[in-house]
Amino acid sequence: MTPTKDMSDGAFEAIAQRFRALSDPVRLKILYHLGTEELTVNELVERAGSSQSNISKHLSILYSHGLVRRRRAGTSVYYSIADLSIFDLCEQVCGGIDRDLETRRKAFH
Repeated sequence: MTPTKDMSDGAFEAIAQRFRALSDPVRLKILYHLGTEELTVNELVERAGSSQSNISKHLSILYSHGLVRRRRAGTSVYYSIADLSIFDLCEQVCGGIDRDLETRRKAFH
């Protein structure tokens, strides 16, 4: 998002909603685990270390914001990443945190 283009209030709201969808550690953990493969809810429960109802609730939020997709195969539902650009954003944020931590570490040495 660059300040060179006009943005409507609706655009700002859509951006804020996307950030809110990413603002929970469990949802970030789900996205992390889906980063390399499709997984079922049960597989995500095991990997994320949360209850099935909690994982399902967070998957619903991620799905409603277009961040994950789902595919039914028999009695199983598989989830995968729908918007791979989310990982670019996460890399940007992690890089910023790393730089901040390094600056703080240097200040104390």
